[in-house]
Amino acid sequence: MQEKIILASSSPYRRLLLDRLRLDYECHSPDIDESVHSGEAATDYVCRLAEAKAQAIARDYPDAIVIGSDQCALLDERILGKPGSHENALQQLRRAQGKTVVFHTAVCVLNLARDICLVEDVPFEVEFRNLSDQQLAHYLLVEQPYDCAGSFKAEGYGACLFKALRGDDPNALIGLPLLRLTTMLESAGVTVV
Repeated sequence: MQEKIILASSSPYRRLLLDRLRLDYECHSPDIDESVHSGEAATDYVCRLAEAKAQAIARDYPDAIVIGSDQCALLDERILGKPGSHENALQQLRRAQGKTVVFHTAVCVLNLARDICLVEDVPFEVEFRNLSDQQLAHYLLVEQPYDCAGSFKAEGYGACLFKALRGDDPNALIGLPLLRLTTMLESAGVTVV
């Protein structure tokens, strides 16, 4: 019998992505501290949070397959989080103009009962165009990506901000690397196809 699958997330973007795999799953929001530790590298940060989210939910569901994920953007060796406001988003997009931002999206597949804990980071590069403040402000007013790392939605109007995209899985940019997740779930005994 297939174990229960739980997505440890409150993100509507991750739910939409996981829906693509046509799995029966539940969604529970973990309550964890998402602060960056002093001197923590982006890869370490997102991997730690992806696992912490899965662990937080797995405590109540030790027999379930729990999926945790986290993402951050790295610009000039500085971790960017969710902007939370128009002004913060505008500042993030200004700093990204003409530069390449690396998005780190980690995914964790955890099953405490079978001692399975798989964690991987899937990087994805976004090269930004040079746009005016007026263009950036217009984008932000249309899409309002204030809950998105890097201040854009790649799956929407945000595509107008980019010069190039580079990476193995475009889903990672949206928040859940489905190509890697599919392999990890199969390693944990979940039949995806």
